[in-house]
Amino acid sequence: MELDRPLPNPITPEARPFWDGLREGKLLLPRCQSCGHVFFYPRVLCPRCHARDITWTQASGTGTLHAFEIAYQVFNKAWRVKPPYVLAMVELAEGPRLMSNLVNVEPDPRIIKCEMPVRVVFCKLTDEITLPLFEPAR
Repeated sequence: MELDRPLPNPITPEARPFWDGLREGKLLLPRCQSCGHVFFYPRVLCPRCHARDITWTQASGTGTLHAFEIAYQVFNKAWRVKPPYVLAMVELAEGPRLMSNLVNVEPDPRIIKCEMPVRVVFCKLTDEITLPLFEPAR
C-alpha cells in the first residue's frame, strides 16, 4: 500500500494512549485529575495547574471548525494527497483544538465555514498508525 502522506512518529510515552486510542477507533484526550482541564497535545503536566495527575478520557469526536486553509499546492514531495485539500483547526466539544484535515467536503470557501459542526473520522494508514480526520457533521 502506498501512503498519501508521511507517517507521524509517535515516540513519546506521553502520547502513546492517544495513538493507541486512534488505532481502536477512539479519540482520547488527556485530562487533569486535579483541576479537570482537558487539553491537547499530550504532556506530563497539566498546562493549567501543573499537576502530574493525568488520565485519559474518550472525546465525543465532535466539534466546530475554528479555522481552515485550502491548499492548492504540495510543498513536500512526501505529501501525495492531491490538491486542493483542506487543512483544519478543529475546536473539540471538550475544549482543546486539534490540527487535522477536513475531508468528505468540496474544498470550496463558499461551502466550508468557520464554526461549522464537524465530527471525527478515523483514517487507518498502517496497522500501527490511524489519523483523526474530520468531516462536516450532517
